[in-house]
Amino acid sequence: MIRGVIFDMDGLMLDTEKLLAKYWMQAAREAGFPMELEHVLGIRSLAEVFAKPKLQGIFGEDFDYESIRARRRELTAKHLAEHGVETKKGLHELLGYLKASGRKIAVATATDRERTDAYLTQAGVHGCFDAFVCGDMVQKGKPDPEIYLTACRELGLAPEECMALEDSPNGIRSAYAAGCMAVMVPDLSEPEEELLPLLTACVPDLSKVITLLQLTEEVN
Repeated sequence: MIRGVIFDMDGLMLDTEKLLAKYWMQAAREAGFPMELEHVLGIRSLAEVFAKPKLQGIFGEDFDYESIRARRRELTAKHLAEHGVETKKGLHELLGYLKASGRKIAVATATDRERTDAYLTQAGVHGCFDAFVCGDMVQKGKPDPEIYLTACRELGLAPEECMALEDSPNGIRSAYAAGCMAVMVPDLSEPEEELLPLLTACVPDLSKVITLLQLTEEVN
C-alpha cells in the first residue's frame, strides 16, 4: 500500500527546469564556456559533489563551478521575480487527491531550503507538504539515496510504502536505490533505455499519477 508520495520540485512540480537549462548555458557562455543543453541534462538533480567534477571534466579545471552557478541563480531569480513560478500540469489535482486520500506528502529536492520555500510559496502549494528534505539538508545528494531515505523517515514510513515522483534520471536513480516506487514524469527528456528497469511507470503528467495510486489500492 502506498501511504506516502515524495515529490521532486524543479521540472516535476514547477516548470523551472527549462529556466535552469537556459541560464546555466547563458552563465557558462558569459564565462567563456560553450555549454550546450546536453551538458545541462547530464547534471539535472545532481549534487554539487558530482556536478562540479563532471563539468570540469568536460570544460577543464578552469570551469569555475561556484561563480557560474551563482550567476545562473541570479539570472533565474530575476526571471522568476518578473514572470512568476509556473506549475506543471496536474499538480494541484494530484495534491488535492493525496490530501483527500489521507496520504503523507514530502518534497525531496536538490534545491536549497530557502529557495524551495520561496518557490513553493510563490506557487501556492507550500502548505500541502508534511515534510521537506532539500539539497542543503543532506550530506550526499542525488543520485545517492540519502535524500529519499531521509524523506521516508520524516514521513514515518518505510521506503516501500512511498512513491517517488521524478523528472530526471539522477532523481530516479536516487529514489530506486532508496527502495521507493520510482515513477517518472518526463520534462526535458524521455527516459533512456538503461533507466527503464528502474521505473515502476512513466506517465505524461502529474494527474496520471492518480490512476497509478488507484491501481495500487486495487491490487492491495
